Amino acid sequence: MREFVFALEYEPGCNGVADALADHPDARVRSLSLHATDDRLWRVDHATGTPDALEDIEDAFLTSDYYADCLATDDCGATQTTQVLDRTDDTLVLYSDWERTPECASVPHIARDHFGDGVLFETRHEGRHYTWRIVHSGEGDTAAFFDVLEAALGDRARMEMLRAATTDTDAPTGDANGLAPEQEAALRAAVEHGYYESPREIDAGDLADHLDIPRSTLTYRLRRAEEHLAKHHVASEQLVDGPSTPL
Repeated sequence: MREFVFALEYEPGCNGVADALADHPDARVRSLSLHATDDRLWRVDHATGTPDALEDIEDAFLTSDYYADCLATDDCGATQTTQVLDRTDDTLVLYSDWERTPECASVPHIARDHFGDGVLFETRHEGRHYTWRIVHSGEGDTAAFFDVLEAALGDRARMEMLRAATTDTDAPTGDANGLAPEQEAALRAAVEHGYYESPREIDAGDLADHLDIPRSTLTYRLRRAEEHLAKHHVASEQLVDGPSTPL
């Protein structure tokens, strides 16, 4: 089995969900389930945020040219149905059913073309970043998959590889901690320039300017690096001490 994780950073106006989340930086959308066949896609998504954020996210799913991840640049004639399954003050669960046309393209369908059936998908939206985790058998042409995906995206989104690994003894790409090179560079720069000092010696905007990347990209890379290192630390402690037992 092989796993890889990558992020798409959408330009303004190119993805309705990304635009809605960019207006609400604390909101998140993650997939609970995602299944694709040659001509259909079904997914259930869980969104968290303020009531205003959830309203904008729901509107993006219901009314924008989202088409459950369709990458077509023009009206592709696809049919999508989205329903609200659950709603609270700070959560929203949405079900989407998409019937594609020959003009449509999407990450799951491009993946199925290159890796066959049995591909597993997990997604997460934060701001303009749309992160995909794909697990497949290990067969197929990964380079061709990314070539086709980049061609489908055009100039609407920038793609960034975050992690690639196999389930055997091969280590993930990146440094010894399993960080992608971009995350490692952002984390090192943040430490070296005093971003983690108290009080901070540099703010996120100035650090992003120093690295010549958008502020949203910097904060995304730092969050992913911090999340990975925190989970790695906790997992290591549990291996040494054993799992904690609730009192």
